Amino acid sequence: MLGLDLRKGIIAFLIIIGVYGILFSFVGVDRFSAAIESTNLTFLCSVIGAIFGWLIAWSMALRTILNALDVNISRMRGFFVLVGTIFFNNITPFGQAGGEPVTAHLISQSTDSEYETGLAAITSFDTLNFIPSTFFAVSGVGYFLLTSTLHGVLRIAAIAVVILAVAVPSFLFVGWQRRDKFTQIIVNSLTPVLKIASRKLPWVSPISKSGMKSRIERFFKSIERVATNRHSLGLSLSYSTLGWLLQILGLWITFRAIGYAIPISVALFAVPIASIAGVTPLPGGAGAIEGVLIALLTVLMPTLGVQAITTAVIIFRGISYWVPVLLGGAVTSLFSTRGFTP
Repeated sequence: MLGLDLRKGIIAFLIIIGVYGILFSFVGVDRFSAAIESTNLTFLCSVIGAIFGWLIAWSMALRTILNALDVNISRMRGFFVLVGTIFFNNITPFGQAGGEPVTAHLISQSTDSEYETGLAAITSFDTLNFIPSTFFAVSGVGYFLLTSTLHGVLRIAAIAVVILAVAVPSFLFVGWQRRDKFTQIIVNSLTPVLKIASRKLPWVSPISKSGMKSRIERFFKSIERVATNRHSLGLSLSYSTLGWLLQILGLWITFRAIGYAIPISVALFAVPIASIAGVTPLPGGAGAIEGVLIALLTVLMPTLGVQAITTAVIIFRGISYWVPVLLGGAVTSLFSTRGFTP
């Protein structure tokens, strides 16, 4: 599966199953089964529809970025690549940081483009996705500052959002301004490592310093092409924002499905903040994202009770996690099959 270590994938799934086992034991199997049996099927189907809508919206954002890089890709293939992307992010540690190098290979293989182009596309995609999520999270922080007093978990979450809202753009700006210096640092440090690794690992190819520098420069040029295409940026950002809104709507509908109502402002605040936990070493942030969601919602909606909230989070995350994982796993297997064309 595109070079992904099967053993690591199995370990990842065992960890995820263990996490959900803990959540089930906390809620109680009987209580959870009763909640599922009494779930409003119309609302539950709406949650699934919202999750598919999110995937479609984000696939359009990725497709728009690829088109800006002169990589022509159909809507269907763009959707397949997107679910493959989320699949790798969900089974590797550290979220996007763990999955994107493999995702770049998936993009380059499925679109017949250079690896640097795929890496630039997925990097631009992740950067654009950060903007609406931060906007929603900061808006939520502002709303609760005006309507209530932040304390405990909410205060920690608010501080984390503010730090990220300032630190990430600052880091990207400084990194871009000093990209030539960073290129030289990467070339000088990574080339000798790859040379040594190529002697012991047959799948690692040695590369000269000039070759390494050329590939990194192509990556930065691709990033620059995306950044200077205002139409594509605006369109991609719109699709990304729509995807976030559909995820938020999915959580809100999930509570309605099990007979509870929460303000949409609560979901607007909780979903983007919980997504930050995806950078943890756990595969796809499993356990961490659920834990943050449960903690935030318990503080924001104490009258619901932690068991009802945990039930809703299990259903929501069960759908939003496993739908792209199952689809993405199937897609990456098909992409690995010679001659497959979606």
